[in-house]
Amino acid sequence: MLAFREMPELLIVFYDVEHGSSAFLNTPNGKNIVIDLGVGSYKRANEAFSPLAHLWNHYGIRRLNRVIITHPHRDHLDDIDNFDSFSPTVLQTPRHLTDDEIRAGNQQNAGQIVEKFLRIRARYSGPVPPTEDIGIADDFGGVMFRSFQPWQCSRSNLNNHSLVTIISYAGSKIIIPGDNESASWNELLANPVFVQAINGADVLVAAHHGREAGYCEEFFYHIHPKLTIVSDGPGSETSATAKYSNESSGWNVYSRSTGLASSRKCLTTASDETIVVKFGIASPQNYLNVTIA
Repeated sequence: MLAFREMPELLIVFYDVEHGSSAFLNTPNGKNIVIDLGVGSYKRANEAFSPLAHLWNHYGIRRLNRVIITHPHRDHLDDIDNFDSFSPTVLQTPRHLTDDEIRAGNQQNAGQIVEKFLRIRARYSGPVPPTEDIGIADDFGGVMFRSFQPWQCSRSNLNNHSLVTIISYAGSKIIIPGDNESASWNELLANPVFVQAINGADVLVAAHHGREAGYCEEFFYHIHPKLTIVSDGPGSETSATAKYSNESSGWNVYSRSTGLASSRKCLTTASDETIVVKFGIASPQNYLNVTIA
């Protein structure tokens, strides 16, 4: 373990992939994790944007230790063509869903992307290597990951089978919940272990792209985040952004484009583009640092 004052940062990047979802994590010991495989477009150039290609071409990343796909909907899978280039060691995704249920859950959008995901999922059937145990903080530079999965809901709605990832480091905590809706939130909140795990979260990624379907009032009986992050495109008619703002206390966010910092309660990739979150220790005071485009 690194000494307290020498402990480096946990970096989390939330990409602007319009109505999809994609996040990249780099742990203090240099392990690379991707959560969801959405794609989008550069707003200014109107060019296709692949987060995986961006990691390869601009940051020289050639290997992923883990890919977490919260649930197998197309907007979380569209970057799957670049998956094998990184030879991920572990694929974590809901395993209780059958191939036919996943096809049916994508309806007319199944196609080649979903079929490729199913072939890849079938390949990742072996045990997790002992050095990649996501439940052991020392394997990830002191970062603790906890994962929860609803499974009792109807399988006709894949959103309600999303993995919830809770990440803690240096006294800070973030919740990344996929697209869970009210039925699965009720199931999760009935589990006291889950309730204990979410307690004290500093940052919340809004479920289901910040839409009303993913908002759960009871969730906020247990957490009081400083900041909520919404991964979504413009023009959502069912946005619950105002509700998330009311539930968040606010945090100082630095803008790279203006060079200024301001207190924010809710950030969205639709308006703020790429969002960078850092947890770490630069002094005896632990810190949370958030930057937008």
